[in-house]
Amino acid sequence: MRYTNGNYEAFVRPRKPEHVDKKSAYIVGAGLAGLAAATFLLRDGQMKGENIHILEELPLSGGSLDGSFIPHDGFVVRGGREMENHFECLWDLFRSIPSLEVDNASVLDEFYRLDLDDPNSSNCRIIHQRGERVEDDGKFTLSPKAQEEIVHLFMTKEELLVGQTIEDCFTEEFFESNFWLYWCSMFAFEKWHSAIEMRRYIMRFIHHIKGLPDFSALKFTKYNQYESLVKPLVAYLKAHHVDFKYGAQVENVEVDIRAGKKVARALLFTDSSVIKLTEDDFVFVTNGSITESSTQGTATMPAPKTTELGGSWKLWRNLAKQSEDFGHPDVFCQNLPKASWVVSATVTWKNLKIQPYFEKLTHRQLRSGKVVTGGIITVKDSNWLLSFTTHRQPHFKEQKDQETVTWVYGLLSNTPGNYIKKPIEDCTGEEITQELLYHLGMPEEEIDDFVKNNTNTIPVYMPFITSYFMLREPGDRPLVIPNGSVNLAFIGNFAETQRDTVFTTEYSVRTAMEAVYQLLNVERGVPEVYASAYDLRALANSVYYLSDRQKLSDMELPFVKKQALHYGLKKIKGTYLEEILEDAGLI
Repeated sequence: MRYTNGNYEAFVRPRKPEHVDKKSAYIVGAGLAGLAAATFLLRDGQMKGENIHILEELPLSGGSLDGSFIPHDGFVVRGGREMENHFECLWDLFRSIPSLEVDNASVLDEFYRLDLDDPNSSNCRIIHQRGERVEDDGKFTLSPKAQEEIVHLFMTKEELLVGQTIEDCFTEEFFESNFWLYWCSMFAFEKWHSAIEMRRYIMRFIHHIKGLPDFSALKFTKYNQYESLVKPLVAYLKAHHVDFKYGAQVENVEVDIRAGKKVARALLFTDSSVIKLTEDDFVFVTNGSITESSTQGTATMPAPKTTELGGSWKLWRNLAKQSEDFGHPDVFCQNLPKASWVVSATVTWKNLKIQPYFEKLTHRQLRSGKVVTGGIITVKDSNWLLSFTTHRQPHFKEQKDQETVTWVYGLLSNTPGNYIKKPIEDCTGEEITQELLYHLGMPEEEIDDFVKNNTNTIPVYMPFITSYFMLREPGDRPLVIPNGSVNLAFIGNFAETQRDTVFTTEYSVRTAMEAVYQLLNVERGVPEVYASAYDLRALANSVYYLSDRQKLSDMELPFVKKQALHYGLKKIKGTYLEEILEDAGLI
């Protein structure tokens, strides 16, 4: 396998790999990574669909890309994935998947046209004081010291950040900035999370610094991601005779390890059944899951708390016992800090009585079919650090004409609320909605009656939702293809690949693509991670926006640095470097 960029290989149809007709694949987990692996096996590996078996412990596909209407309960989403134009592997995948919504179009075509006609943006990113927009919303408010700390993290080699938290790398000046509020609420980062992951995110999305405050950098699907992304994938795979087995929980993969080779020899299931394997049987394991063991509450009951490990974690643990090369799952699923995000909720507004509160912030109608909030709105003075978002409506095809769905989460789970004096993890759906309405500015005497008569809210408890960002060391996440592996691969966000960022759809698809291309020796390059961190134009542009659009001459710098800057600018006079700085607005 190799990485590539540009158009030379982007549209290549690789030749059929040698002996592929004699090979088969067992994919453990029907989340995005597993579905992508099956698609690449079909499309690029040209494996027979009937030789591909997807084994899923749940009764449906999709993993964390969920969205469901539960009769007698309501609508439920556990989260939403933000996408951008440089998810190279994701779009490579969906260019081949027929749309279920638009005739003679791919899912990529459908998505592109949607964004072209209704581009995403946010008219309000931060509020406080019960529904008032923060005055400096749209600015990063980074002090010179805080800007310097971001640059220092960016420039530090990843290996030197092992064992360091975000809090180890920044002072309080940084955490008081709007930049941190935008950042932590958008990506679900906590101060105690890994500095390595923070650095990867900064490098990965440096080209989108300008669009961070107003979300113009982001793109969202028309409906929830289960309907818009998962259902077309499943339909495509079933049309090609891929075998789906639901309620099939793999307990262990027996691996024969000898003479520098690792060969998966058997799949062991919780019902005691066994599938024997040869070197021609490939196994793709989605190890770990952030939505595993999720529990659901109701409007009048909190979601039950749990730390019980589900099937994907148990499988990874059993694999890890067999080799150090298979990673260390306990790093990600044990001893999670109590302050972390664990609860989200889906609010269904039964009518349009809530519209004035949203329209005040967004200047948009709820039921226009177009972008509403354009991403999350964060409540700056919320004790829970509450954020909420209303995507294009309807978010579910089953919604009634006046129903609107809003997703809510609190980044701080063990702190009493401002209106509801208990932590969000102890709250019913109605109580979470009451807290939200308080921060939207609804008169207190109206809140209780409004919630009971106009809403239905379902909270969800997710014990592992930010496990991706736990402090880790090299080797804690297994390589996509472990050293010496002949037929076993790890896919998903707990497998290790270069430079890309976890908690993204792109990471799931990238690891799947890398796994298939390596095991089948597909003669096509995997698109490399977009290299904006190495682009002087992107770097200059990010400096301009991180400083809230200041020119270099206006920045607060010590005398020595001011002098160095003065002489440096004289040196580059008439060069392309001067042109880059001019184009970025820095001079």
